[in-house]
Amino acid sequence: MGLDVWLLLGAGIVIAAIVAVRIAHRSGLPSLLIFLGFGLLIGESGLGLQFENPVLAQQIGLSALAVILAEGGLTTNWHHVKRSIPTALVLATVGIGVSIAAVAAPVHLLLGMDWRTALLLGAILASTDAAAVFSVLRRLPLPSRLAGVLEAESGFNDAPTVIAVTLLSASTSPSLGGAVLMVGVELLIGAAVGLAVGPIGVYALRRIALPVSGLYPIAVLALAFVAYAGAVLVHGSGFLAVYLASLVMGNSRMPHRASSRGFAEGVAWLAQIGLFVMLGMLASPSEMPSAIIPGLVAGLILVAVARPLSIVLSAFLVRLARVDRLNWREQAFLSWAGLRGAVPIVLATIPWAASSVHNGTAKLVFNEVFVIVVVYTLLQGPTLPFVARVLGLATPDEARDLEVESAPLEELNADLLQIKVPPTSRLHGVEIFELRLPADAQVALIVRDGRTFVPTDSTRIRIDDQLLVVTSATCREPVERRMKAISRRGKLAGWFGELGT
Repeated sequence: MGLDVWLLLGAGIVIAAIVAVRIAHRSGLPSLLIFLGFGLLIGESGLGLQFENPVLAQQIGLSALAVILAEGGLTTNWHHVKRSIPTALVLATVGIGVSIAAVAAPVHLLLGMDWRTALLLGAILASTDAAAVFSVLRRLPLPSRLAGVLEAESGFNDAPTVIAVTLLSASTSPSLGGAVLMVGVELLIGAAVGLAVGPIGVYALRRIALPVSGLYPIAVLALAFVAYAGAVLVHGSGFLAVYLASLVMGNSRMPHRASSRGFAEGVAWLAQIGLFVMLGMLASPSEMPSAIIPGLVAGLILVAVARPLSIVLSAFLVRLARVDRLNWREQAFLSWAGLRGAVPIVLATIPWAASSVHNGTAKLVFNEVFVIVVVYTLLQGPTLPFVARVLGLATPDEARDLEVESAPLEELNADLLQIKVPPTSRLHGVEIFELRLPADAQVALIVRDGRTFVPTDSTRIRIDDQLLVVTSATCREPVERRMKAISRRGKLAGWFGELGT
């Protein structure tokens, strides 16, 4: 086929994928399944396009994951995740180790896999997927601390799992102590590179006046890849470096930050579409039946045993260290919300591409991982809102960030928050002046019954109202606490000792 035919086919797939995102958003179905379906449709069992190059798939997959992590770091709100960092780090290190062992042992005993293959499967499945977590969980009205744990964990845990899978796929695997040391050193190097590139990039972008505003988003994404490639060249974790560098840049005051985030989000969606379609083409549906039973068994072990065990032990450690405390409801939700997506499938290409692992065994592992991702994402993704409501963790009144490119919020050092008034909120009936917000904050707009209006001091707030609050960056936290306090105890919340924490 000529280049024009390939361009037409690629554009058609992207447009169809964009339409599919809308359908998936309404149904709660993770869009990755639809993208995988497109890949299967145009692959060897569909239109007949042949693609069976695990080495190329691995290289493209790791690059796409770097883009997705860069977008995740740029769009993660440090204010929301900073309290969750210790818990997320424990989940991304100790939790990963527990998950690998908790999958490998039962798989070895029940499915008869040799120990190396069982540990390899456990390592491949240990990481939650950043794209799946960001796309699904950011639509849920979760408490900021819990959402922060999930977002930070998904950003951090790719790095140790990639290192673990690479070590287990090598021709000679080091001892357990040597492997732990190698993982620790690579993570430290990656963290150092990321925390160096991020601030340097922010400093440079603040002081170099580029002639066109559209160059700033490109520069930000290029800096993220400087962190990724630089860390890899010095034998560090590129994934950790790109996430930390992007996290620093995304939460710093720099020119055209909102447009940089929007550009990164668009590129990340394009990377997701291309990645999932490619992985769908790489799969062979004719070989999947033999992987269904082992895949379902391994997936059940992961969801019912390994993930909950890693959460419980990690929660115990952070509680013992007195850095955080997760109650049983939060632990239950974290256990169910460990979404797997492209990351495990991409990681499964590493042993397939390695000559040290028998090709038949590696392909079987790839097929099993593919089955696990499809089945359990289909099971877990759409049920997350229901699980959050059953556990009493849904918080519709949680303030959410809104990106507004046309307003000079960055120059004013200001933030725009959206707060929805749920049916149980005691904000109902409170007049605007009774909110007693800080002087640097103001309810700028109310959306009620599909109609928008600017409130006055005597406007009464009603259930289902959406409030748009403009606040200075320094007053943001007091504003959120005050709104939560009134929502819980009414306008006299202070008299009851309710501080909104």
